[in-house]
Amino acid sequence: MTRPLRIGNASGFYGDRFDALREMLTGGPLDVLTGDYLAELTMLILGRSRLEDPGRGYASTFLRQLEESLGLAHERGVKIVTNAGGLNPAGLADAVRALADRTGVPVRVAHVEGDSRPVPDGCLTANAYLGGGGIAACLRAGADIVVTGRVTDAALVTGPAAAHFGWGPDAHDALAGAVVAGHVLECGTQATGGNYAFFGDHDIRRPGFPLAEIHEDGTAVITKHDGTGGVVDIGTVTAQLLYETGGARYAGPDVTARLDTVTLTREGPDRVRISGVRGEAPPPTLKVGINRLGGWRNEVVFVLTGLDVEAKARLVRTQFADALDRAGSRPAEVRWELARTDRADAATEETASALLRLVVRDPDAEAVGRAVSGAAVELALGSYPGFHVTAPPGKGAPYGVFEAAYVAAEEVTHVAVLPDGSRTVVPAAGLYKDLEDVAEPDLPAPLPPGPTRTAPLGHVAGARSGDKGGDANVGVWVRTDEAWRWLAHELTVQRFRELLPETAGLTVVRHVLPNLRALDFVVHGLLGEGVAAQARFDPQAKAVGEWLRSRHVTVPVRLLDRPEVTA
Repeated sequence: MTRPLRIGNASGFYGDRFDALREMLTGGPLDVLTGDYLAELTMLILGRSRLEDPGRGYASTFLRQLEESLGLAHERGVKIVTNAGGLNPAGLADAVRALADRTGVPVRVAHVEGDSRPVPDGCLTANAYLGGGGIAACLRAGADIVVTGRVTDAALVTGPAAAHFGWGPDAHDALAGAVVAGHVLECGTQATGGNYAFFGDHDIRRPGFPLAEIHEDGTAVITKHDGTGGVVDIGTVTAQLLYETGGARYAGPDVTARLDTVTLTREGPDRVRISGVRGEAPPPTLKVGINRLGGWRNEVVFVLTGLDVEAKARLVRTQFADALDRAGSRPAEVRWELARTDRADAATEETASALLRLVVRDPDAEAVGRAVSGAAVELALGSYPGFHVTAPPGKGAPYGVFEAAYVAAEEVTHVAVLPDGSRTVVPAAGLYKDLEDVAEPDLPAPLPPGPTRTAPLGHVAGARSGDKGGDANVGVWVRTDEAWRWLAHELTVQRFRELLPETAGLTVVRHVLPNLRALDFVVHGLLGEGVAAQARFDPQAKAVGEWLRSRHVTVPVRLLDRPEVTA
């Protein structure tokens, strides 16, 4: 039997902790170290970078990190796999070779391409989400460093695992196990206590980055280097498993992983085993992420202090509308939001103040520029008492729009460019299975009647939320079987909408995952045209789960008075 593969993560996004690459290489044994730098917003940023310099389009931070860690990786025999290539994996691979020559470190560099698709008119980028096959081919050819463009986040793990264990494309269960492990690792310290609902239970001032010990059958143990901060337990792994997912079928180009088959078991301190994952053939299409500039936006935040906050807000809105009418330049979209952050009889001026946020959008830069900033500034001495804004109004800035399209997997030429420069076409999966919804499983028996009291949902349940294009997902889980018997019946779609009124007019779909004692809600359209469009206060839905946890519900007293267990 082939020994387990020990694979770590050193980046969850473009801008993550700079020292993580070195920390992971020096903190303990590893076979492979991955870095995830790409997101929907990142591709737009890289697209704009490439407009300025066609030789760029990759995550340059990775090069600076590698400069101080390339020798360490070579000495320790750790292979590095990263999607930092972004829109220009060949360019980054060349830059890594130049760095190796300059530092005298003999490493073999390969890269993966083929994700780039024809860019529709008016768009900046179009990239298919590739699987791990190209990464596996590069590693089998002896690569020490593999650079990719747009692959799925989990492909950074499925590729090395397939190369190490010799899995073929039909090893669905094993690949699905690696996908689940990759999904846990991909966001770095979110798996080790970062952004965690029950953060008060642990010391997470500087959580260590996660790693997975992957076995030949696809089972894995999630852990971290000894002596690093944070924690790995069933809760932190569950939270990350629910992050930015949809239904029970988690589809990708390598395999469709059945999240409803995942079993989590505590193996010891900071060790959680993932087992039982079933896999199915992937769907016949690949997702294509398309980014374009959607227009121009501007924003002004007015500070309203003390008494008569609502009346002050009405005054400034009326004055601003009149100023725009006089200027003859009203933006296509004008949105106001009053955040009542103020308190009565406050001890400080800041806590006595509310925030009135104005956001304008228009296809024309001029429509959100001087006309808007001028209208705001000219109110300074003739509006509500105490008039001021949080920052001087600017001239406006472009915003982006993300769209998802799909292309037949057979139409995408997935290419591994090996260390010797030769090119190998990676065959498509060949066997496919159309995605279908999983029938909702039976719910547990409800708790028997008993005394209740009103309390925040978060006193019983954890949550984690995120974005997928214009949709938001909110995963909610509990830590005991008794709490699950209550949650599964209490948090229906109707109740979810009541607790989060912003979702009332939107399509909300609930998915039930009994093995994880979890519910996953997908809210379609909550984020408008995606994070780059900044359509709402929290454009990536990062805190929607915490908003939900703060809402008051009627909870059985037995759940509030008994300590939760995490094993």
